[in-house]
Order: sequence, then structure tokens, then C-alpha cells
Amino acid sequence: MTNLIHQTHEFPPLIDKESKILILGSFPSVKSREYSFFYMHPQNRFWKVLGALFNVDAYSMNIEEKKDFIISHHIGLYDVIEECDIKDSDDSSISNVIPTDIQKLIEGTKVKRIFCLGNKSFEYFVKYNKDLVSICTKLSSSSPANAAMNLDKLIREWSIIKDYLSE
Repeated sequence: MTNLIHQTHEFPPLIDKESKILILGSFPSVKSREYSFFYMHPQNRFWKVLGALFNVDAYSMNIEEKKDFIISHHIGLYDVIEECDIKDSDDSSISNVIPTDIQKLIEGTKVKRIFCLGNKSFEYFVKYNKDLVSICTKLSSSSPANAAMNLDKLIREWSIIKDYLSE
């Protein structure tokens, strides 16, 4: 694989002691690394889906508003991979993984359910977090590369998130 570049996750998790769920991607995209925040590629549907679940326009919010939105809804955000070799934003190119310590990340929080977005996120989560698999659910990726899932399908599938937030 050519053009692999070693990358380190350069922005912190968004989680606090009141977080009830944790949403995990695989590793930040080029755009997310550029903005030092989650799901910043304009075609990624993450913010549109979450906004639809809570009846707000999360997509149009600035980064600070997005942070407030996430924390106020008791959601945590991060990625399964702390460091890796990757070509651009291509999850299929990922190698030499250093995983995130998810157990440590959720210590002291109220996290009872973890959602992995997409196959790679779930694959790496299972590989490195065997003790947490029982509280993990795989959801379809909001990435523009996942063209098989339109926005309405994503919203329906992701609505399970609200069940865990109401507990």
C-alpha cells in the first residue's frame, strides 16, 4: 500500500461524567483532522442524523455548538484507533494500529452502551475490547462512502441511540 502516512489522533475525546452512551468511529477523516473535530467532511451525514433524532439542525452548528449539543445530550464521541498508518481517509488502508483504551475512556462516566459506526470501527473495537463487546452495537456508517444507506435509513437505524439516552 503506497502513500500510507502515520497519523496520531490529535484532538481529545468529547465525553464527560454524565455521558450515557459513547459513539465511536474508526479514525478521523482528513477533514476532521484538519478541523480537529468529529465528522467534519461536508458529505458525512453524522450531524444530519443526530440532528434529526433530536429535532435540531446540528449540521449547521459551529464546532462549539456541536460540542455543547453532544454533551447536553449525554453522548460521548471518540474513535477506536489512537494511532495508525492510513492513506487519506481510507479505512481499508489502515495498518499498524494503536488502539484507544476504551475502558479507561469510559471510567467514571455513566456509559452503558457503545455504538460503533461502520464495519472498521466495529472490527477494531471487537479486536481490542473483548471485555466490552457485550455493550457494543454496530451502526451503519454515516460516511459518504456508505452510499447504500440513505439519510432516512440511517435515521431509522440510529434511533436506537435515544432508547439508551432515556434510561
